[in-house]
Amino acid sequence: MKILITAAGSYGDVAPYTGVGARLQDAGHEVVLATHDTYAPLVRAAGLGFRRLPADPRTARPADGAAEKSPSPGGNRALMRQAAAFIQQLGGGLAEATPQDTELLLLSATTAPLGRHIAEARDIPCLDLPLVPNAPTGDFAPVTSGGRSLGRWGNRTAGRLALRVVDRLYAGATRDLRARLGLPPAAPRTVRRRTEAPDRPVLYGFSEVLVPRPADWRPGLDVVGNWWPWHAPGAQLPSRVADFLSSGPPPVFIGFGSMASGEGERLSDLAVRALRRAKVRGILQSGWADLSAQHHRNDSDILTIGEIPHALLYPRMSAVVHHCGAGTAAAGLRAGVPTVPLPVTADQPFWAARLASVGAATTPIPFKALATEDAVPLLAEAIVRATTEPALRRRAADAARRLAAEDGSGAVAKTVDRLSA
Repeated sequence: MKILITAAGSYGDVAPYTGVGARLQDAGHEVVLATHDTYAPLVRAAGLGFRRLPADPRTARPADGAAEKSPSPGGNRALMRQAAAFIQQLGGGLAEATPQDTELLLLSATTAPLGRHIAEARDIPCLDLPLVPNAPTGDFAPVTSGGRSLGRWGNRTAGRLALRVVDRLYAGATRDLRARLGLPPAAPRTVRRRTEAPDRPVLYGFSEVLVPRPADWRPGLDVVGNWWPWHAPGAQLPSRVADFLSSGPPPVFIGFGSMASGEGERLSDLAVRALRRAKVRGILQSGWADLSAQHHRNDSDILTIGEIPHALLYPRMSAVVHHCGAGTAAAGLRAGVPTVPLPVTADQPFWAARLASVGAATTPIPFKALATEDAVPLLAEAIVRATTEPALRRRAADAARRLAAEDGSGAVAKTVDRLSA
């Protein structure tokens, strides 16, 4: 079967689908992954075909051309404006990225609201593969709402409202795409009703270790386990990283992924000072924030790195300090090491709270707290807890054992086999 996977956004929004694609390819399917040029090497390294999507979340701009930093504290309005610009660009290229001979579309949460219209126009089946729980439930509020429960009725109501916000964000791009595909106009309510049809399967790529499947979800919404980014069998850490690790006790990882662009100098200084105060070694991952220890060149106990697979790096850490994106949070848990959560925006407070609830993380520190005068001692204290409290490591290790028993990509492969039968 010729399968197209579409995924858009940051590294964490794209990389998990390389693992899914590789698994499907091993099962005999022909798999292409459509995403941004930035991730073409990652896709091709996994042995998958690559198709280009025109939008890139780092360069998308609102219609007025105003530049936006990546999401930061209190930046929800800027985030929405940037998301709308990104979606508008994405809609224009998704149809072009879909080969005419595609037999099955696998859609990430970002591409699904547009990809479903392509599936309708081409009369091909599609399957949603979101990385976060986006269906309304009474168990918890929408994952982008900050993590505070509103009660069962309030949670469900907020969940439905969150879907309407998504519909509004995609409305313009959807209208243009349907016209381009020769489809009749469709109201957002009509599109949503089709999406929620009881016979439509949806596979969620996270683990019930962190989020048990809500009992009030309809049949067909299945939590199957994490999809791990592909990396080459036998891959090794770069020699300078391996040498650093062997030169002393396990360090603490600090990174913000695709968050905090433009704040690298301030955050780098904060990270170094907190590591020194906690009296531990550290690894700073540059990411979009461009973290670097270059201004502290005399400190041989801190190393700056670029992109390295979490699966290779995290198990060698004494603790991981990060923004708690869905994939990064799961990677820390998979490695069995404690987390210090520094959630910035969107779904990150949700995942931070989930890690803390299973006892594998310290109390989350909101990103805005890193701008206060107490930021250094606050972060240092959390690092000390994460690296010295046996209970945190024990619970993280227990969660890692449970994650190891899951096969999320295998569940996708079985569903695809049923669809192709």
